[in-house]
Order: sequence, then structure tokens, then C-alpha cells
Amino acid sequence: MHNDNSRLRDEIIRMSGVNPSKCMKCGKCSATCPAYDEMEYHPHQFVYMVESGDLEPLMNSKSLYKCLTCFACVDRCPRGVEPAKLVEAVRLSVIRQQGNNHMTPDDIPAMLSEDIPQQAIVSAFRKYTK
Repeated sequence: MHNDNSRLRDEIIRMSGVNPSKCMKCGKCSATCPAYDEMEYHPHQFVYMVESGDLEPLMNSKSLYKCLTCFACVDRCPRGVEPAKLVEAVRLSVIRQQGNNHMTPDDIPAMLSEDIPQQAIVSAFRKYTK
């Protein structure tokens, strides 16, 4: 199980493009978060929990859906860590595990239209089949 957790952690970091080890745990991201009072885990805690691989509590937390993705935490961080991007990556991982973010080749014909560029369909297929 530890190996799966490590893979998930690496995948979340890759998807987000964030290096959580840059965080110096100053808490400025959380101090500026407008949803702070609504969240079980705050932006600085998200960063630490992803960095440490403690993903299960995050993935089961309602905090994932309380984040406004306003990027106030990103603007405030003195080290360029982007907590909102980590929240989005964890949220996407949860959706993918639930199977709500999946497309099969059989879904494509119904999406074809003269108004939609083929590149959009190919991009969506790549994104939603992973």
C-alpha cells in the first residue's frame, strides 16, 4: 500500500507542477485564504500533507470542495509554492478514482460536431482516459 501511496503522491505533484518541498510552513497562504474558516485542512496543511504522503485524509476531506481556487494562497506565498494547484490535483485524483472522469472510445462519436475542432476531442480523450 505504501508503494501505491507514493505513486499517488508523485502523480499529484506531477499533475500540479508544484514542488511542495519549497514550502517553509510560514502559513501566509492560509492566513489569506477566504475559505479558511470552512476548511478542515488549510492550504499550508495541504502542502505539508502532500509532501509527507499523508493523502488519505485529504482525499476524504470536504476541504477539497471548500477551496475557492481563487489563488490568493498562490499570490501570498513567498517561496512560489502554489497550494491551490495541489488542491486541484488532489481533487482531480479523487474524481478519477471515483470513475467520474473517464471516457471510452465509444463516447467519441456522440461528441463529434462540425463546430468542435478534432484537436479538442483528442485532447479530451487523452485527459479523460488516464
